[in-house]
Amino acid sequence: MRALLASSVSAACTAALVIPVLGLPRASASAAPSQPSTPSKPYMPYVPDLSGMSTVPTVPDATDATDATDAPDVPGSTQSLALEPLPGLYRAGGGSGVQGLAPREVGAFSLVGVVWDDVDAALHGTVQVRTRAAGSGAWSAWQDVETHNDEHGADPDSTERAEGGPVRGSTAPLWVGASDAVEVRVRPEAPGGEELRGVTPPLPQGLRLELVDPGKAEEAEVQGPGEGDGSEEPDVLEESAEPDVLEEEVEVEEAEGSEAPQDSEDPQDSEEPDGDGADAPEGAEGPAAAPGDGELPAGGARSDAGPAQAAALTAESAAASAVNADLAPLGADVIAAQTKAQTEAEAGLYGVRKPYIGARPRIITRKGWGADETLREKQFVYTNGIKAAFVHHSATGNRYTCAQAPSVLRSIYRYHVESSGWRDFGYNFAVDKCGNIYEGRAGGVAKAVLGAHTRGFNSNSMGIAVLGTYSATTPPAAVLTAVARLTAWKLGMYGVDPTTTTYLTSAGGNKFTKGTQARLNTISGHRDGFETDCPGSRLYSKLGATRSASAKFQGR
Repeated sequence: MRALLASSVSAACTAALVIPVLGLPRASASAAPSQPSTPSKPYMPYVPDLSGMSTVPTVPDATDATDATDAPDVPGSTQSLALEPLPGLYRAGGGSGVQGLAPREVGAFSLVGVVWDDVDAALHGTVQVRTRAAGSGAWSAWQDVETHNDEHGADPDSTERAEGGPVRGSTAPLWVGASDAVEVRVRPEAPGGEELRGVTPPLPQGLRLELVDPGKAEEAEVQGPGEGDGSEEPDVLEESAEPDVLEEEVEVEEAEGSEAPQDSEDPQDSEEPDGDGADAPEGAEGPAAAPGDGELPAGGARSDAGPAQAAALTAESAAASAVNADLAPLGADVIAAQTKAQTEAEAGLYGVRKPYIGARPRIITRKGWGADETLREKQFVYTNGIKAAFVHHSATGNRYTCAQAPSVLRSIYRYHVESSGWRDFGYNFAVDKCGNIYEGRAGGVAKAVLGAHTRGFNSNSMGIAVLGTYSATTPPAAVLTAVARLTAWKLGMYGVDPTTTTYLTSAGGNKFTKGTQARLNTISGHRDGFETDCPGSRLYSKLGATRSASAKFQGR
């Protein structure tokens, strides 16, 4: 997500153009319903047949559509529309012209993205969309979609990429809210950012617009701005302290990733170089030595989940919940926060006796945000341990409310699996703008689950996605506090000091070649391991203070 194409929505986005409903063409059916549970088959997303309708059925506006707690569950869906050459727009001789779609009515959707056939092909150009809000008929201004998304995903030679379903190239997804019509244009440009007037580079083959509807699901309670998570730990990243404390610490603590030096390092400042980086065996059960395995301690803090709730689970949902059974009852929507003393006592019962472990924060489970467990691959995949955390921004834009965050997650999840061809949600955790923490990829929040978040460094690490775009927007203090609390707990379970560095073995990327022992901060930004804008300059500049806060939460 390079700064070149960093998405930002100007004040012009609030201006709306109302276009009569009947004046737009309708999307026609071109594919059968998808079969995400069998990734070995080509993905065939569903495109609704609207040819017999005078108007497209509308849904309430974005807030109403995602906040309805008394409505029954409605499955999500994905519409996939092939892009076409746009007539009348510039096309260089022998090169590529602009592709896109003229304004048209479609089924309900809330998130958009563009995919193409070859995951290794780069999209040199810009992608812009504008959408019509469901119900009001108001059109948005043109919005940029982040095109550089290849730095996310599974490692080049991983099982997920080599043996799963067809993995596709993709832009970052963009959250647009409940919508019922769309227009898109993809304009080729030279790699340097300037449009060529001679021969333009070709656009990737098989460009398709993906329109994702998150559906409706029973969701856990999401806390708003300023609400605590139930723990007794104080906030150390308050808004009032942010301008002075955060910026000062950044200058002395921030460091880009670097290759391992030839001479020896101070053992107090960094760990030994990584091993072979091999992943633990696949399986529905967690690795034997992973923190979180063991008997439940008596009297531990737990979320409410009764026998009826557990009995209502599908087999897939039960499996995703069972790997957290040491932390919450089967079928729980939330893993409750603990005090530091409770966390240390519980970790001791698990055989984890590390001197510095932060209090476990409140975590909304996959069930709590309404994940459809039939979409993902059935087996969970683990890595050897956790040596570092990579912080990302999702680049989905900031036009969402915290109450809509579960819908945003369901949309990204469906986009990762159905549209991009990944085995599951890519990140291990997500954090919304109010500081709510969410379980990401299935396998157990306390376990070393292998993610698809930082190309080249998914092994022995975890990925945290902050929902939003933070290239030009400063993240709220609640976000930084949540990241600090989460890393204090999870890194502490694996004996990691958030303020030091470690070595990770690169699986290949544009910054570190395959096999390189890269020295990285134990809390790094995505750009430390890959040449990218992610996690956005404004969020990246706060990571120094976040490391210090995480260490303070650990009691250092």
